[in-house]
Amino acid sequence: MARQPRIAITGRRPGESRYQVRGRRASRGLTAAIALAAVGSLAAACGSTGAEGSASGSHQGAASHGMVVSVRSLPGVGTVLVASSGQTLYSPQQEAHGKILCTGSCLSFWFPVQVTAGTNLRGPASVTGKLGTIHRPGGVSQLTINGLPLYTFRLDQAPGQAHGNDYTDHFGGVAFTWHAITTSGTPAAGHQGSPAPGYSAPAGGTGY
Repeated sequence: MARQPRIAITGRRPGESRYQVRGRRASRGLTAAIALAAVGSLAAACGSTGAEGSASGSHQGAASHGMVVSVRSLPGVGTVLVASSGQTLYSPQQEAHGKILCTGSCLSFWFPVQVTAGTNLRGPASVTGKLGTIHRPGGVSQLTINGLPLYTFRLDQAPGQAHGNDYTDHFGGVAFTWHAITTSGTPAAGHQGSPAPGYSAPAGGTGY
């Protein structure tokens, strides 16, 4: 029986050279790589969205939801308002009736939470106090809750700190007692936070 001649299967089309075959295969490989990269990018985007959703559940965030305040539970202090940066919000007893007294050198350590005209004053659902604004000397609008002007404290260097809670200091002959503010717009209970490293309280009413 005559042996059949071997036929090399190269995938070459009629009239096509070896170089053309190689080029065609390379083009197919590139197309497949692009398709896989697109699938990978889509999967990464989906994963990123899920991660952000999980992170926002750690505390009631503000910045990503267009809210002017958020909420955090602090050991020894309770559940209080925090700024979008995560810093604890305070108000002094001496400004409870809407009279701004923290001016001049006081503003070197206590920073008013400013809001621009037209800002939607929203907070998480757990915030039951009424958010509003007050006009400071110079025309700046400051955020309030139940009429209490809200401030952050220079010595709080990271979210979750409350060095200014139940703290007394003096500026311009005025003695201030500061408290972190709860979601209902009342002063927080709890003791004063531990002083920041390298900080000593003002003595003799001279201020910082």
